Amino acid sequence: MENITGMKRTKYCGEFRAEHIGEEATVCGWVQRARNLGGLIFVDLRDRSGIVQCTFDEAENAELFKKAFTVRSEFVLSIRGKVRSRGEGAITDRIPTGAVEILATDMRILSKAQIPPFEIVENSDVNDVLRLKYRYLDLRRPDMQKFLALRHRITKVARDYYDENGFFEIETPILTKSTPEGARDYLVPSRVHPGKFYALPQSPQQYKQLLMLAGFDRYMQIARCFRDEDLRADRQPEFTQIDLEMSFADVDDVISVNEGLIARLWKEILGYEVKLPLKRMTYKEAMERFGSDKPDTRFGFELQNISDIAEKCEFKVFKGAIEAGGSVRMIKVDGGAKFARKEIDGLAEWVKTYRAKGLAWLKLAEDGTMSSSFAKFLTEDEVKAIIERADAKPGDVIFVVADGNDDVVFASLGALRVECAKRLDVIDPNRYDIFWVVEFPLFEYDEEEDRYVAKHHPFTAPMDEDVETMMTDPASARAKAYDLVINGYEAGGGSIRIHSSDLQEKMFEALGFTKEAANDRFGHMIEAFSYGAPPHGGLAFGLDRLVMLISGTDNIRDVIAFPKVQNASEIMMQSPDFVEEVQLTDLHIATTAEKE
Repeated sequence: MENITGMKRTKYCGEFRAEHIGEEATVCGWVQRARNLGGLIFVDLRDRSGIVQCTFDEAENAELFKKAFTVRSEFVLSIRGKVRSRGEGAITDRIPTGAVEILATDMRILSKAQIPPFEIVENSDVNDVLRLKYRYLDLRRPDMQKFLALRHRITKVARDYYDENGFFEIETPILTKSTPEGARDYLVPSRVHPGKFYALPQSPQQYKQLLMLAGFDRYMQIARCFRDEDLRADRQPEFTQIDLEMSFADVDDVISVNEGLIARLWKEILGYEVKLPLKRMTYKEAMERFGSDKPDTRFGFELQNISDIAEKCEFKVFKGAIEAGGSVRMIKVDGGAKFARKEIDGLAEWVKTYRAKGLAWLKLAEDGTMSSSFAKFLTEDEVKAIIERADAKPGDVIFVVADGNDDVVFASLGALRVECAKRLDVIDPNRYDIFWVVEFPLFEYDEEEDRYVAKHHPFTAPMDEDVETMMTDPASARAKAYDLVINGYEAGGGSIRIHSSDLQEKMFEALGFTKEAANDRFGHMIEAFSYGAPPHGGLAFGLDRLVMLISGTDNIRDVIAFPKVQNASEIMMQSPDFVEEVQLTDLHIATTAEKE
């Protein structure tokens, strides 16, 4: 292979325009394709900025033409030449450099390439497993490079914005202590402390609060975080947060600063004007109307409570749900009558993944005729009351879920409304609904542990009026917590923190910790708070999710350079993997797993 000395790039491939005609230039990159037209060879050279056509003319330089004849796709080249017009009839608007080409006067083959397992083109339909196995090739594709360039730009805008608003960027440790109260930790064994383990941080939560106690007032960090939990399309075991904390702040202060960042990002990157202040919706309203604490509000199909109608009927499914302390709720899907019976039956099976026992339905055909899975069990007046409550018209369908557990009703109908909207293609992809969900529950009940656990984390402050309630009626206590929701995704979330030692001890007590257990896990925090803690609060945006939303892709893996797959493994490097026995010995670890 030849070297690059004396042939270094003067411009990126995608930068050439008509005004550069006549200039000498050197470009470096990968061969997108090479075309031999007899006495002319055209090489499309690609780098991260785009493509430029390089022309080798046999009449101008027969030796160089002969060398160009050996070039194949994905060869790495350095080409020197003169920029010229493509000429009448050859100019194209398909690419930004379509008006010009480089007439080559010299070329070096810096690296040869074997035939890649898939073509390096934009919007490739290659399956994900192959793409991730050869991720370094997948990342050569222009759309993938645009995603990561966008990620860089979003990160830079965030850093600049927070710097302008008085935040210091401070790094916090990656190797820290396991304080399980949430997702599972990733553990790292210590060689020098036999039997002891570090934990990778699920967030910099405790450190950033301690920075407030240290007097730094405003902190931010582009923070790597780790959670050993099941994956989804928008979740990874390791991810990045735009993390921040503020002293002497309340809910309004934190929200105001952070919605300013969102407005700047949408303006600078998308040219989209976000109107401030953003709307706020309580958690209770979000669940009642949309069945989700991160609702997509770009379409209707809102939940409606028909428990008052259902409790009077003799239909055991409806009446039993009410008697068990639950509810009966419905959504009206405009235009949903076009769903065939087979598709409705499929949706009935689908909602069972959300623990619903079934899905009742009532369809009003365009000709006004009605069909239903439950109408025969109700009186005519009861059916009429449901249709009137739904404000249903010919062409609509009503879906009903009844359960003794409201959480099941909300989850199943909340997911169903989104699924129906996708199938009917009623969601406007060019619209952004951005708002805050506030007043979250302070606790949620964990059936496995048979106790209340923190909805967010144990440092979240209760609403002032709910301080006493958290001890007497934990189910109704609300938190000074807030999530930013964008088009049905939680883009960020945070809370005002407890800064009183006495209140923090009450919180641990409400969570079922003894004083000894609280001190064992969080003694460093309890002691720190005794030395004077300012009122403080913060928030973390999911950077990966923000980039996904701004880029318009629906898969978070597209905006992460080297993502994991569904089982938290990385196909390209085949990690995790077994290690040498000597490494385990050094770490004082024995494993029962056998090598495959």
